[in-house]
Amino acid sequence: MDADGTSLLNVVDVEATCWEDRTPPGEVSEIIEIGLTVVDLAARERPARHRILVRPARSSVSPFCTGLTGLTQDEVDTGMSFAEACRELAAEHRAGQRPWASWGDYDRRQFTRQCRATATPYPFGSRHTNVKAVFTEARGLRKRPGMAQALALAGLPLEGRHHRGEDDAWNIAALVLALAEQGAWPTAEGAPR
Repeated sequence: MDADGTSLLNVVDVEATCWEDRTPPGEVSEIIEIGLTVVDLAARERPARHRILVRPARSSVSPFCTGLTGLTQDEVDTGMSFAEACRELAAEHRAGQRPWASWGDYDRRQFTRQCRATATPYPFGSRHTNVKAVFTEARGLRKRPGMAQALALAGLPLEGRHHRGEDDAWNIAALVLALAEQGAWPTAEGAPR
């Protein structure tokens, strides 16, 4: 519950520098876009969506990465530093107080790695839910689906561009709302990590 009495959740999706084959010498995978959709679980709506561009410090955007995400080096060069992005998440989006969710554990692990590597304070609290795990269990699936496949299984459209952080967060939030409608979204006390 937020201070205003609403049950808000931040759904986060990141895009990071990536390469078709091996990581080039001297470079590391870094977050270049943070998509965040606010979900009001009580009202069953997505009241806000945000996009934070992050300027990489130890890598560059490869042609493969641009093909996958649509993000270019010129575009991410206009972004803020990773430390500034983490401060914005904490100050503007209440990341430390509000529970958050992502599709799988990649986003949480990437933040953990990058915060550790750059000595940046971790912006999130400990209440994280792996939406992919909840969806898989709720559907009784043997294998965890990708986000686009999960949308199709749920009868929901894929809105925007897949592998664009802002759009993916919006789509993951739609899956969260569908799970909540079915009574399959975990309560705060029982939220999986």
